[in-house]
Amino acid sequence: MSALRNYLNKIKPNFEEGGKLHAFRSLFDGFETFLYVPNDTAKTGVHIHDAIDSKRIMSMVVIALMPAMLFGMYNVGYQNYLAAGTLASASFCDLFIFGFLAVLPKILVSYIVGLGIEFAWAQWKGEEIQEGFLVSGILIPLIVPVNCPLWILAIAVAFAVIIGKEIFGGTGMNIFNPALLCRAFLFFAYPTKMSGDQVWVANESIFGFGNTLPDGFTMATPLGEIGQGADVTASLNDMILGFIPGSIGETSVIAIALGAVLLLWTGIASWKTMLSVFVGGALTACLFESLGMTPITWYEHLVLGGFCFGAVFMATDPVTSCRTECGKWIYGFIIGLMAVVIRVMNPGYPEGMMLAILLMNMFAPTIDHFVVERNISKRMKRGGTK
Repeated sequence: MSALRNYLNKIKPNFEEGGKLHAFRSLFDGFETFLYVPNDTAKTGVHIHDAIDSKRIMSMVVIALMPAMLFGMYNVGYQNYLAAGTLASASFCDLFIFGFLAVLPKILVSYIVGLGIEFAWAQWKGEEIQEGFLVSGILIPLIVPVNCPLWILAIAVAFAVIIGKEIFGGTGMNIFNPALLCRAFLFFAYPTKMSGDQVWVANESIFGFGNTLPDGFTMATPLGEIGQGADVTASLNDMILGFIPGSIGETSVIAIALGAVLLLWTGIASWKTMLSVFVGGALTACLFESLGMTPITWYEHLVLGGFCFGAVFMATDPVTSCRTECGKWIYGFIIGLMAVVIRVMNPGYPEGMMLAILLMNMFAPTIDHFVVERNISKRMKRGGTK
């Protein structure tokens, strides 16, 4: 690593003011600070210094997403071979390699389009490259169906980065979660590519791996079956392990739980927000179950669709969620409540987590405002101030 550090120090003057490559200063700075903690320190004012910066936090979130991503790749291959009836003759490598080759292009498109826009934007404004898309770039491929066309994904990524993030001022200033905004754009602009029963199983062999499924082959997700008025065919065991059709990274509760443990252990995610989402969802689902309004049990609501993934990786986004301690409880609880309400009350949209989180993204600042005002009022009363 010292050789790389020396090489970067050698070429750095070329990218500084007056250097022949000054036009690419933002690009060099982004690459350097991704590899090494910056040496710059505060010159004035009172500052809190820490050994970890936002790039390291984002990198840790990406690591936490690895179990869900790797299992998602395996499940893509599993669903393809299962649908073709050749699962028994396929090896672990066959399943994983097929899924890897199916998912990798989506990851590449997400990062190339998203980072390309961020690089260009930073260079145009003469600012540092922001690190927020390190997480969004991997989240986006994990929350879309495997058959989502790459050109549609590229348009959605561009929309999420430009409209949902950069126009608000970039990382830390955006109101809505960019990954969920990307999914919302896909859902409303290209609904046939995001829902139904033809988008969840990769239906073509890739470089000799996998099987080409017959034309017209369909396979619905468990929530899709509920929306169609059918009984759920998947077992609870499959729901928890993740051997069901669904978005690439959202099927395995165990893989998501491994990421949650890392986020909570490092203190990056709020356990209050995470727990309150599950509490709100569980209580609401229990209510609907007692009224006979839902065909599945309350705990199946928590393990199906994007509920776990949204609670762990989306609702806890520090930029778009509540920041007051009391606000985190309120924010998460309403997300869980709204997710189940949308699922049960709207048969045309059985997955409600995306809309619930986006809705609460909009109200998070308001919740924090009232929590702060309430605390100020209580302190003034204790101090005898009117």
